[in-house]
Amino acid sequence: MAKLKAKKAKGKSPKRGFPWFGWLAIALVVAGIVAFARIYPINQPASDNLGEPKAVIVDQLYSLQPNEVFINEVTKELEDYGFEVDLYQGDEVTVDLYRSLPSFGYKLIIFRAHSGLLSHREDSQIEVNRATCLFTNEEYSEIKHMKEQLDGQLARARVDENHPIVFGIGARFIRQSTDREFPNTVIIIMGCSCLRLYDLANAFIDKGASSYLAWDGLVDLGYVDEAGTYLVRQLCQADITVQEAVASTMNAVGPDPTHGATLKYFPAQSAGRTLRELIE
Repeated sequence: MAKLKAKKAKGKSPKRGFPWFGWLAIALVVAGIVAFARIYPINQPASDNLGEPKAVIVDQLYSLQPNEVFINEVTKELEDYGFEVDLYQGDEVTVDLYRSLPSFGYKLIIFRAHSGLLSHREDSQIEVNRATCLFTNEEYSEIKHMKEQLDGQLARARVDENHPIVFGIGARFIRQSTDREFPNTVIIIMGCSCLRLYDLANAFIDKGASSYLAWDGLVDLGYVDEAGTYLVRQLCQADITVQEAVASTMNAVGPDPTHGATLKYFPAQSAGRTLRELIE
């Protein structure tokens, strides 16, 4: 018996649905557009969405003389202003922390730390100040950070004979060992004599900082905590310039009552600028 053959229909082939991989491609493109639109809204520059500016409090004194009231009040002032605030305290304050600070992108750095002047005697009689030193809490060792020690970037620092010897950093460390620069960063140092000489101030400014505020002599901790809190509060006022904030602090709190140290700023060009102008 002859087999029946199916006849092919003449004309165009029957229509098929749109390929599945085509729909998948369209879905991925649409998802990408939506995601980009959510990250970078239309008519708004991408640079406006980089997040809050960051500030940090480096509290080297925490292990010796903690002050939670100071930390809480200053943190609140900065957060109300719009900063995201980090805090390093006690044993976290090491040589490597100072080295890495620029890599975090902070726009305001507050050092609540011991500091002082390294000096030597000429002709065994005249003592000459030669460098500003900012303390860490890292106990000194001859075999640690040997390159920096040989280069004169680090020093042996101690509050008094009742405290251990720790590493101290100076201007040469800021210039040579910090990972990056401090672009448009405001530096506040709440320690002794950090504007008696201008070596450390110049190092920060040369590395990109916009303003450097510190005291020109010895300060007691209770006084400088009070003055530092007042200074930050003034700087966080919208239209207050550096010069006005420093003058207001000195009028309200005054010089250090024991040693007579006064708050200063550097360089002179930062006098008429507000905090917002200094960090942008």
